[in-house]
Formats: sequence, C-alpha cells, structure tokens
Amino acid sequence: MFNAQIIKAILYTAGTSMVPVLEVKAAIPIGTAMGLTLWQSFFVAVAASSLPAPLIILFVRPILRWLSRLAFLKPAVTWIERHADKKGDQVRKYSLLGLFILVAIPLPGTGVWTGSLVAAVLDLRIKHALPVIFLGNIVASFCILLLTGLFVW
Repeated sequence: MFNAQIIKAILYTAGTSMVPVLEVKAAIPIGTAMGLTLWQSFFVAVAASSLPAPLIILFVRPILRWLSRLAFLKPAVTWIERHADKKGDQVRKYSLLGLFILVAIPLPGTGVWTGSLVAAVLDLRIKHALPVIFLGNIVASFCILLLTGLFVW
C-alpha cells in the first residue's frame, strides 16, 4: 500500500524527470533521497522522462514556426534551432547511433528533450527516433542509478 510520503516522492521524481536539463540526472537522486528505492526511482524517472519525447518530435517544429513570428521571441527560437542543429551534427554523422549517444550520455545538454528536439529538427521519422531515444534514456538512467548507488550504499 502506498502512503502519502511515497506518493509525494513518486510525483517529485516524475515531475523532475520531465524538466529539460534536469531529467533523470536529477530525478533519480531526488527520488532516492525522498525514500524511494534506487529501482523505484529508476523506473519512475525513465517512464516520466520518456513521456515528452513523442510530443516534442511531433509538435516542436510547428510551435517554433509560430513563435518565430513574434518578434520578441525570434532570438530565442533562433537559439533553440541553432542549438539543435549543432547537436544534430553528431546525429547526421552517425544517424540513429548518434541520436542514441546524444541521449545516453548523462551530461547537461543531452537527454530526452535534446534528442527529441534534434530528431524533430532533422526530420527523423518518429517510429525510428522514439525507440532509440527510449533506449538512450534507459542507458543514461542506469548510469545515474549506478552513480547514485555509490553514495547510497
């Protein structure tokens, strides 16, 4: 049976894992610190951080096109597109393996959000990009699980 403390920890872990830049890199340690086991934190973080990927791939380009029409947002949109294009160099060179590496390395500027943005900007088919992003997310999460485990055990 779940108590209020566990539900709160699950919600914080899930919420943190859906925030760009933080994602699983922060969610797994937070979940563990709040009382979840390492594996509970891992599964909640992987599931929740994967949720935005299809939405980003499907809708980011139309949203960016619409936002770029607003003069005060055009510089931000240009920066996002340039950032995705720069990260996309690796993906262009190595195709889906490059996308996997981009998502699987648990460093700032990598992860599900960046990988999904790059997949959208490069017009990768969602049926090819999503499984690769999900697998990369599992690898990144496992790395964070191991690092968190070093400090918990």
